[in-house]
Amino acid sequence: MKEYVKVTINDKEVEVPREYTILNAAVEAGIKIPTLCHLDLHDLKMVNRTASCRVCMVEVENRPSLAPACATPVNDGMVIHTDTVKAIKARRMSVELLLSNHPTDCLICQRNLRCELQSLAQDLNIREIHYSGKRNKYHLDTSSQAVIKNQDKCILCRRCETACNEIQTCGILSALNRGFETVVGPAFNLPMVETSCTYCGQCVAVCPTAALTEVNHTRKVWKALHNPDKYVVVQVAPAIRVALGELFGMEAGTIVTGKLAAALRKLGFDQVYDTEFGADVTIMEEAKELIHRLETGGRLPMLTSCCPAWVSFIEHQFPDMIDVPSTCKSPHIMFGTLAKTYLAEKMGIDPNKMVVVSVMPCVAKKAEAARTELSLDDHDNVDIVVTTRELGDMLKEAGIDFDKLPDEDFDHPLGESTGAASIFGTTGGVIEAAMRTAYEWVTGETLENVEFKQLRGMEGLREATVDLKGKEIKIGIAHGLGNARQLLEDIRNGKGEYHAIEIMACPGGCIGGGGQPYHYGNDEIVKKRQQAIYREDQRKSIRKSHENPEVIKLYEEYLGEPYGELAKKLLHTKFEAKERI
Repeated sequence: MKEYVKVTINDKEVEVPREYTILNAAVEAGIKIPTLCHLDLHDLKMVNRTASCRVCMVEVENRPSLAPACATPVNDGMVIHTDTVKAIKARRMSVELLLSNHPTDCLICQRNLRCELQSLAQDLNIREIHYSGKRNKYHLDTSSQAVIKNQDKCILCRRCETACNEIQTCGILSALNRGFETVVGPAFNLPMVETSCTYCGQCVAVCPTAALTEVNHTRKVWKALHNPDKYVVVQVAPAIRVALGELFGMEAGTIVTGKLAAALRKLGFDQVYDTEFGADVTIMEEAKELIHRLETGGRLPMLTSCCPAWVSFIEHQFPDMIDVPSTCKSPHIMFGTLAKTYLAEKMGIDPNKMVVVSVMPCVAKKAEAARTELSLDDHDNVDIVVTTRELGDMLKEAGIDFDKLPDEDFDHPLGESTGAASIFGTTGGVIEAAMRTAYEWVTGETLENVEFKQLRGMEGLREATVDLKGKEIKIGIAHGLGNARQLLEDIRNGKGEYHAIEIMACPGGCIGGGGQPYHYGNDEIVKKRQQAIYREDQRKSIRKSHENPEVIKLYEEYLGEPYGELAKKLLHTKFEAKERI
């Protein structure tokens, strides 16, 4: 039974659980206390409570000094003042000190107008900085294909450290040095490319400034679009259509599929396609591979391989289990492969003149597209990857009034998709889509109710059993790499026995991807995106991947059998164990 205490904040009495902090109590009382380093991830049961920024300082009666609201527990009868001259002056001093050691290139900063430090300075009406002195100057780390590390803009909030070490358990980021030389980075301040970073982008998603950002590829896209010798096609992932609208003032979870297709045509793409087609093809291959393993005594459990950050994680962290993931390439890489083979052949286009652009909710997709083992002959399957945020910036740059666009369809072929492909965007969706197809292929019967609701939810770790007419398939699901670690360790230790497992690196799956509109601190946003994904599935006339007419035609005209010789050559790959750094 919860124990409650009474506290008074700015003359307002509230009753709150004893484990609350002053900041929690203030929220309950409807009183705003500015914060910067604090990050409360309710669904992940994770709090960044370093109290390093000292922005949330308040006065507590009968205490000689100010207290950080985010890290100070409440006591019964506590009297708190958040708006005294002393508290406000301390708050302003903390922000001014941060600004005094921060670059002033706001106008050209990637986080301009989306920077929490900038917003806080505006809220506190800071118009001059009263402190001057030495500024830190570090080398800009552009070593990786996915993440840029600019330690000049690090404010030591430690949010990225919490995301990397506690949520994702990758252990890449930590505080280095002491005093004025303190900074957050990899051990020995190694370049990111020399670490075991998965490029999941969760550090980017939680960083309040531009100390960590995605590698920006919008200039590459514009260059390709303006090159008359290039034929530029674009594909968009399922999670984009339920999040992009947020960048244009729409409510979280608004489905913008039709407007998205129209907007991409306005940008000048020659063809506009849907990665959901690639997702349907992925299910054809993945379901067949699972059935093959079940029937031939192959390595079980089979793990889905759609998430590149998750693949990097197992390569570095669990090299002894490298034969467990499916050999399937991810949907957008499959699509890129088919675009430069099947589609190029049908349209009479030289694959070397075709540029494939992927719009992804994921930062890791940038690094994935550069992996040589996923390339096709002498060219990449996917040439450029931009995130949801980057696409939003491009649309604004082009002056496109997004919310007023008419709804348009994707181009064909490779533009038809099913509801099974739509649910790839959320945790549990890939394995549910696979079960819809596997059920009918194994039993030979029509699956009337396609919704496997036992596979759905937002719990970080969950399991379910799917009955394939007497054959029970035990499934494990994890989202967030910390949960993935626990699941894999259970399998390694013989505690968990599964036939198939779905793992997504980002909390919530692709809807919570590192390249999505910034949402941390608001759990409801991800939930609304998930609900929208399931609505998109429900409104599709076809909801099983193997019933997609364009996918059927692809196999009849070109690929032959799922998991056949040509399909394996084009759509499958192999993973290799890598050193843990």
